[in-house]
Amino acid sequence: MVSDYLTIADAARLIEKRELSPIELVESRLQRIEKFDKQLNSFICVLADEVRVAAHAAEAEIAAGHYKGSLHGIPIGLKDVYDVAGIPTTGHSKIMQNPIPTTDAYSVKRLKQAGAIMVGKLATHEFAFGGPSFDLPWPPARNPWDTTRFTGGSSSGSGAAVAAGLVLGSAAGDTGGSIRGPSAYCGLAGIKPTYGLISRMGILPLAYSLDHAGPMAWTAEDCAILLQAMAGYDPIDPASANYLIPDYREALTGDVKGVRVGLLRHFYTTDNEANSATRNAIDAAAKKLEEMGCEVQEIRLSPLSEWAACGGIIMLAEAYAIHENNLRIRFTDFGEVFRARMALAGLITCADYIQAVRRRRELIDEFDRAMTNLDVILTATTSREAPKIDAVGKFSIFERPLLTIPFNVTGSPAMSVCCGYTDDGLPLAMQIIGKRFDDAAVLRFADAYERVTPWRKRRPVL
Repeated sequence: MVSDYLTIADAARLIEKRELSPIELVESRLQRIEKFDKQLNSFICVLADEVRVAAHAAEAEIAAGHYKGSLHGIPIGLKDVYDVAGIPTTGHSKIMQNPIPTTDAYSVKRLKQAGAIMVGKLATHEFAFGGPSFDLPWPPARNPWDTTRFTGGSSSGSGAAVAAGLVLGSAAGDTGGSIRGPSAYCGLAGIKPTYGLISRMGILPLAYSLDHAGPMAWTAEDCAILLQAMAGYDPIDPASANYLIPDYREALTGDVKGVRVGLLRHFYTTDNEANSATRNAIDAAAKKLEEMGCEVQEIRLSPLSEWAACGGIIMLAEAYAIHENNLRIRFTDFGEVFRARMALAGLITCADYIQAVRRRRELIDEFDRAMTNLDVILTATTSREAPKIDAVGKFSIFERPLLTIPFNVTGSPAMSVCCGYTDDGLPLAMQIIGKRFDDAAVLRFADAYERVTPWRKRRPVL
């Protein structure tokens, strides 16, 4: 019998040793989807027939001695902003129900080449921005730790499906925190890589200069496996970086002795004050890191509100530019939350946008100076555990400055990892940020922390 909860790394080891068949693994995930997704709403569509064909093909390839590596035969999901040829990319919106792409997104091609099996399309917020919404063609995803709770957004279905073991990982996206927020609320590991490391071709855009693609999984090791496949230069994406991709999994040595850590406390103690459970969990994590040999020192940056205002104005203005035509002619076909947020975006002037872009350059320079004598920065991912889903208002993302958006502004690799649980059993998280293109250091740091803490042993009970 296949375990309900397998990591990518564990499943890969079993598949390589012929102790687990990709067919068995895929069938076990389809059974879990059938059994549990009615309460989670994590999938928009399940590609059951295609998945079974792919699993049999993987089985035959491996039996013939053509094992491709750690993703061969592994079932994963795709946030429904990624194109898959012949399957609608809806962006969780009525607007996009009919167009059907004819080619795969660049990163989807790479995942398929690595042997990964695409189980289906996962729920998001409308165009990765408006949600949770209850007036769209599909309901919002629910948190498997407590289905009355929010998953975070906008990679909402990815958070739910991976945490519930319906898939072993997901390809997601992050413009202001959409990988890290759901990872925090659902207890996952999720990395927003360096800007340009993963091509965005074939992925629905939200804000061109802030959009990042990246993986979500249960562990940092699994994220490293997914990132290895997804990253790579794409000359068609003007933001794609022609950068030599290192071996991310090889970087996971478990040794962080001497790593210089900047603890960015004021972001979550004063700028967006976290609750006591979150503050205590990060304090305990910092202490654990010191015990592991890290050098932890408190640092300061410009107030979080400045970072959030800069990133927020850029995101709203660029999103409005993308959706302006449909907003003019199909306004009521959008959900209420998306309409309300985009109405605000329509009030941003050219001067506002230009000033935000200028401020962005100053903030990036400030961040780079702060990183001069540091290896990573540590701060909170969210200020508290997942709220009740019906308590998340249409303007919730503007009520408090997002702890995640500063690192979309800088384009730096930033990762959320679980650092504890509340008394009610809800996940808590911290955020690890590195220098641009030093994604390996972020993954190594996260993996080392996961190895010496018990948080990865706990899974939701459905």
